[in-house]
Amino acid sequence: MKIRIASRESRLAMWQAEHVRDRLLTQPGVDGVEIVGMTTKGDQILDRSLAKIGGKGLFIKELEQALLEGRADLAVHSGKDIPMDLDPQFQLLGFMTREDPHDALVSNDFASLAELPAGAIVGSSSLRRQAQVLARYPHLVVKPLRGNLDTRLGKLDAGQFQAIVLAAAGLKRLNMHSRIRAIVPSEHMLPAVGQGALGLEIRQGDDALAKICHALIDPVCTQLVSAERAVSKALGGSCQVPIAGYATREGGDHFMLRALVASPDGRRVLQAQGQGLLADWAAVAQGVIEQLVRGGAQALIEQAVAEFAQQS
Repeated sequence: MKIRIASRESRLAMWQAEHVRDRLLTQPGVDGVEIVGMTTKGDQILDRSLAKIGGKGLFIKELEQALLEGRADLAVHSGKDIPMDLDPQFQLLGFMTREDPHDALVSNDFASLAELPAGAIVGSSSLRRQAQVLARYPHLVVKPLRGNLDTRLGKLDAGQFQAIVLAAAGLKRLNMHSRIRAIVPSEHMLPAVGQGALGLEIRQGDDALAKICHALIDPVCTQLVSAERAVSKALGGSCQVPIAGYATREGGDHFMLRALVASPDGRRVLQAQGQGLLADWAAVAQGVIEQLVRGGAQALIEQAVAEFAQQS
């Protein structure tokens, strides 16, 4: 079998596709792997927030179209970019072993968010990051920052921001460890659902490819990310609402799931957690969802959506 991987053309996306290619080439029955690079709408429109142009799903629509048209067989996605509801024409096989899921502070002058002075500008395109920064450091200013990794770092180096917050996984995958001034503890900033994990998507019914890709899937990571995604899906997770979810293995067959819903200004933050057996991830996720709903998550989400609509 020869396999074609659909990938965005950013440096990080290509690294991810090449990583999957190299793993596939070790599998029996794979004769070759080609990477089909393309630019998505999410890559092209950089002057507006993702929420205002359709959400993170814009990063995968062109890749899925390539699958449907037979121009590619497999798409590789960052876990946090995969919509909660997939078109039934596609199948999400699962997730590969996770890189560091935490957020990272990048700054040329400050070693931590706590060191930033009042009025300092922090760059981030994520409402989740914005809400958690403002909740802990209300004296800071968070401004939108979009573009690929190199573009964001370039804006920091040009002095447009005193600090920016990025996914640690991307920096580490591109051997840019030296740019990380601090890994932000999950107690201070709960990661995005699926952050650091790579998801593999194929056409529904492509059983031969599914069988080959099975060896690349990490079953524990898939269970953990599935628990995170269940919370986000139940709460209507989108770029318009600050939602976070992070599941960690706690030894043996047990895990813990923490989740958060906040107002964009960080003034209201609801948190919940649950733990149990990995095999019971769906039930644990449901318990966390119920905690958040009892705490008023629905009203908080509706308020955030209404505020977003007014701003748009």
